[in-house]
Amino acid sequence: MWSTRARLAAAYAGLLFATLAAFCAAVYFARGASAYQDLGQRAVRAADQVIRAMTTVEKSGKRLTTRDSTLQQREGRRDSVWVFTVSPLTEMRNTLEPLPGYFLVLDAQRRLLYSSFAVRQLPTDDQDDLQQIGIDLNPGGPAAVVPLPRDTVLGGRMLLVARSDTTLRPNISRVIAGVPTIDAEVPPQLLLGTLLVLAPLMLLLSVGVAYVLAGNTFKPIDQLITEVEAITDGRSLHRRVPADEADEELSRLAETLNRMIGRLQTSFGALRRFTADASHELKTPLTVVRADVERAMHPNAGTHERMQALEEAMQEIARMSDLVDSLLTLARADEGRFDLHREPISLEPLVRDVFETALILGEDAGVTVSLPLVEDALVLGDSTRLRQLFLNLITNAIKYTPRGGHVEMTLSIRNNNEVGFAVRDTGVGIAAADLPHVFDRFWRADRARSRRIATAGTGSQGGGFGLGLAIAQWIAQAHGGSLTAQSRLGRGSIFTVLLPISTSESAAKVFIVS
Repeated sequence: MWSTRARLAAAYAGLLFATLAAFCAAVYFARGASAYQDLGQRAVRAADQVIRAMTTVEKSGKRLTTRDSTLQQREGRRDSVWVFTVSPLTEMRNTLEPLPGYFLVLDAQRRLLYSSFAVRQLPTDDQDDLQQIGIDLNPGGPAAVVPLPRDTVLGGRMLLVARSDTTLRPNISRVIAGVPTIDAEVPPQLLLGTLLVLAPLMLLLSVGVAYVLAGNTFKPIDQLITEVEAITDGRSLHRRVPADEADEELSRLAETLNRMIGRLQTSFGALRRFTADASHELKTPLTVVRADVERAMHPNAGTHERMQALEEAMQEIARMSDLVDSLLTLARADEGRFDLHREPISLEPLVRDVFETALILGEDAGVTVSLPLVEDALVLGDSTRLRQLFLNLITNAIKYTPRGGHVEMTLSIRNNNEVGFAVRDTGVGIAAADLPHVFDRFWRADRARSRRIATAGTGSQGGGFGLGLAIAQWIAQAHGGSLTAQSRLGRGSIFTVLLPISTSESAAKVFIVS
């Protein structure tokens, strides 16, 4: 397969050669037409020269011709064509004989009075053809091309024109002048032959020049390919491709590649962190399970100790099951293979159900939970996933709110046909540097903090692993909404979910809860 450089060089050379061929053809035909026009003008000048010579003699008082015609039959002519000939006087011969070229002088009856010396050198049949065609020509009319098949010197054709003048004697009607067409055909033939000789050389030269130009054009692209090859090993994603500001297209390509490499760097970094964090999260419970199983299998272990060890192992297995389920949910979400069972849902009953669960969780953690505002709204979504989304936010808020704190839930209609579910807490808050990472997987603002809430009974699939907010964000985005966070360290946090309201929504009802 040819390289792009070779294809461009071949295309450039082919285009140049086709252009050259078209130019040569145009020059050839234009040169031929111009040459025939020049021949016609030469023939007219030759006829005018003969007329001027005869006019000069006539004005001097001399007579050029007398009538002396005889009928003669051309020997060898099978059709027995009779032609009129006249014998020119000595004065006409003396006047016209020195003039060069091919011309005939006809009388008033279009009979031949005189033929030039050059015409008389032609074969007899060619002379007859010239005379017959010359008789049919009209003075000032179009020229005629006469084939001369028996002539081997003039190239086989002659261009004839007819001219006349009122100053001539009545018995001289016109002058027929001819010019061999070989004078017009030789220059185009020479031009064509020259071009045919030069064309291969020009083609080779154009191929070479095109190949060099294509090489210079693709040199920056080769450098770009080298840079990209050096980056794609996975360990050099911090590098960037240099952008050539002088070339707009290459600059745009370099910027696009740099943005892609930046996204790859982010993805690779997230993948490495994800793998490391998942391994860390699984390593600890597996170690605990192994220790509990070994303790239960010890020969000296009592029944109570064995049951305690097995109970702890079951708790860790449940935690690992929750972690695996959360990872599977995110993996399916990333691949777009997680189907949502969408249907019109009234959010007020759903939020009140979540509120009942939040009261229980808050009571266990020593945190008060309130629902001061609920504005009913109809959305198109999956009730199970929306409940999981709301519970994740409530669980996360209660988890990071100290005892005696307060968590507030609200459901209100916003502008642009959106409904907002907000969770406000008085917890420890999130530092400004950590706030952009709260939705990252396995991210926790305080990794050393002990887990204060069990996942059992909450419906949260990510509690304690740093996956809850990542799953919550995916659920919000899958419903065409968004999840945002606002927080200040030591002053609590606000997590807000915005969902589009269904077009079939009925009038909202406002309930104030004391």
